[in-house]
Amino acid sequence: MSGALNRHPLSTSTCSGEYVEQGAQVLRWQPTHVADPVLYLSSTARFESGRSIRGGIPICWPWFGPGRSPGMEPMHGPVRTAMWHLVSHDESGDSVVTVHELSSGDVSTPHWPHDFALRLTATFARTLTVQLSTTNLGSEPVDFEEAIHTYLVVGDIQRVAIEGLSGATYVDKTRGGVQFVQDGPLTFAGETDSVYRSSGPIAVEDPVLGRRITVTMAGASNAVVWNPWQQKAAGIADVGPGEWRGFVCVEGANAFENAVTLEPGQAHTIGYELAVEDL
Repeated sequence: MSGALNRHPLSTSTCSGEYVEQGAQVLRWQPTHVADPVLYLSSTARFESGRSIRGGIPICWPWFGPGRSPGMEPMHGPVRTAMWHLVSHDESGDSVVTVHELSSGDVSTPHWPHDFALRLTATFARTLTVQLSTTNLGSEPVDFEEAIHTYLVVGDIQRVAIEGLSGATYVDKTRGGVQFVQDGPLTFAGETDSVYRSSGPIAVEDPVLGRRITVTMAGASNAVVWNPWQQKAAGIADVGPGEWRGFVCVEGANAFENAVTLEPGQAHTIGYELAVEDL
C-alpha cells in the first residue's frame, strides 16, 4: 500500500537532522558548525511507502547488493523499505537519540526465512552515530550481509580524496569483481563501486567545501565506496541531473566472505560514526 511518508525533522544546540520510520532511515544531519549539508538527499527522492529513498543512510540487510544467490529481491534486502517501529525519541539539550525496531513478523521474504530482531539506534549530536544490532531468534545458525549505506555530500567528486584505504585489498565491481590493492589515497575519474577489506577509520578530504569528513566504524569488516559517474547516473531516475558530482557513498559493511554468522540467541552490532572538521 503506497502513501506519503511522515518525515521527522529535529534540531538541537549541536545539529539539525531528519528521519523517517521507513527503513529507520536517517535523511539529514548537519552540525551547527558546518556550513553545508553532510548527507546527500536526491532532489528527486521519492517519499512514498514501499519505495526506496535515494540518499541519507539506508540500511542494507540481510543481503548486500543483489545478494549471494540468484534472484534475491529487492536489491540490498527488504528492510530499507519496511516500516520500522519507533521505540523512543529522546531529546536533551545537545542531542537526540532515536531507537527503531523491526522483527521477522514485520518482513516477509522467501530468501531469508529466519526469526530475527533488529534494533537501530541513531544519535544526532555534534557527531552522528548509527548502530544496527541483529539478534538471531531462531533455533539454527544464520548468516547475513549488512551495510550502513551512507551518502555523503562532496563539493566535486573529481577533486575529492579518500584517505585511510591505502594497502587494503578490494573487489572492484566495475571490473568483474577482480581484486586489487589500493595504492595511496583513493581519487575518482570514473564509475567507482569497490568493496574494501578495511574497518577504517576513513577520511573524505574535500578541498571544495573546505572540510574533512571522518568515518569511524565498529563491527564492520568492509568499507564500500560508490559513485555512479555521469553515464550510469543518467539512467537512475532518482538521482537528480548532474548530482552524481556532489556525492560519494562511504559505507560500513559486512559482505561477501565477511558475512556475519550468528548462533541461536546471539547478537551482533555494526556501528558507524560521522564527524566533520575544517581543512
